[in-house]
Amino acid sequence: QVQLMESGGGLVQPGGSLRLSCAASGSAFRLYGLDWYRQAPGKQRDLVATITSRGITNYADSVKGRFTISRDNAKNTVYLQMNSLKPEDTATYYCNVRFNNNNYWGQGTQVTVSS
Repeated sequence: QVQLMESGGGLVQPGGSLRLSCAASGSAFRLYGLDWYRQAPGKQRDLVATITSRGITNYADSVKGRFTISRDNAKNTVYLQMNSLKPEDTATYYCNVRFNNNNYWGQGTQVTVSS
């Protein structure tokens, strides 16, 4: 069982930045595949960014060039740096771990982009 704790959400003005963090339990963190998803009210949960155990990243087209996913294996933490935020980025953001054919989810952190 992998436990996750997200943090870093909040209210930000359009054009602003936030950095989300997700701390994971377990001694095999370096082997985890890590993702960030988001879900807006009334919409499905969408994949935002992924990073493999080897550090290969991939992004949804809507966030390319604005968001950066990274991982710190020494701290068992994955990050999502979000720049040039737009109102349409408003959502609950979830961290997901893929390991041994299982998926583990965090509780989510709210990001609101509004003036």
